[in-house]
Amino acid sequence: MSDDRSISDNGSGTATIPHTQPGLLRSIAHRLAGDADVLPVEGHLPSFDGATGWLNSEPLTPQGLRGRVVAVDFWTYTCINWLRTAPYIRAWDAKYRDLGLTVIGVHTPEFGFEHDIDNVIPRSRDFGVDFPVALDNDYGVWQAFANHFWPALYIADAEGRIRFHHFGEGEYAMSEMVIQQLLVEAGAQGVDPSLASVDPKGFEVAADWQTLRTPETYLAFGRSAGFASPERARVDEPHTYPEPGRLGLNEWAPSGTWTIAPHAAVSNEAGARIAFRYQARDVNLVMGPVSRGTSVPYRVSVDGAAPGEAHGFDVDQQGNGTLADQRLYQLIREPGRVGEHLFEIEFLEPGAEAYCFTFG
Repeated sequence: MSDDRSISDNGSGTATIPHTQPGLLRSIAHRLAGDADVLPVEGHLPSFDGATGWLNSEPLTPQGLRGRVVAVDFWTYTCINWLRTAPYIRAWDAKYRDLGLTVIGVHTPEFGFEHDIDNVIPRSRDFGVDFPVALDNDYGVWQAFANHFWPALYIADAEGRIRFHHFGEGEYAMSEMVIQQLLVEAGAQGVDPSLASVDPKGFEVAADWQTLRTPETYLAFGRSAGFASPERARVDEPHTYPEPGRLGLNEWAPSGTWTIAPHAAVSNEAGARIAFRYQARDVNLVMGPVSRGTSVPYRVSVDGAAPGEAHGFDVDQQGNGTLADQRLYQLIREPGRVGEHLFEIEFLEPGAEAYCFTFG
């Protein structure tokens, strides 16, 4: 994911950029002799005034952060793309915090339940997020940065100028070298030029891009691709959908009684199912119970059988799991050769909301 948008510069005048130091960015990028600085100035660090609250910190301001390098990380807790970047963000925070780096997470919710701080706090703890987090329920910070992506990383120098951005996964070496470069420019001593090591687990393991052929797929009315039921989707009203015929790759269909609402697909009876033909190592689903504090048992299968060793960490080998929280669930992680398969999930009681499949 890439974008060459610049942030508008609301500062006055033209800043003088310190001359870059050797040995950091030069190790992976060669520039034309006589060119100016390796890192351009893309604008000034916007205000965080639009935040609706903060975790792990008092409210922070661009003025109060002067003298520190700042990495602003836009995330939302169900986003698989952000989860796969999280070990790097945590590692940079741990390695460089005492050298002058401040990491600020901006939690901008995608789904309605992600506005609920009682959901955000436990997920933040689960993912080891102990750096400051601006809660951006009204998208005020998102708009101040003119941002459009989860995840998005913006890195500002000690003078509050944005010097680098990256959208999506990847570019970890370049991003860390930018942090190192800006710390050196700010006068930090003892910046270790080696790159931080990470040990991703669970959701954080990088996708198997060589075999992945199925894209993120939303289940809400008006947002979904690949809907292949024999009957058209009824918007926001209960309907009993028939069993689908053979699905093609990246097609899905509900069966049983569902309400395909603008926010999610909602199961209305025990035995409601979703079938999806996919090719990926991992199958994940953003879902939760309709009513907070309740639970819904479910069962998954692959090609009509229990997943066995291919079960994700939210189901057992027989494919059984329980829906208790509004979050991302890992249902399948294929340990061997990846191919095309038919996935099915059956909700054994009514009252489940299914939002979005993601794959890895």
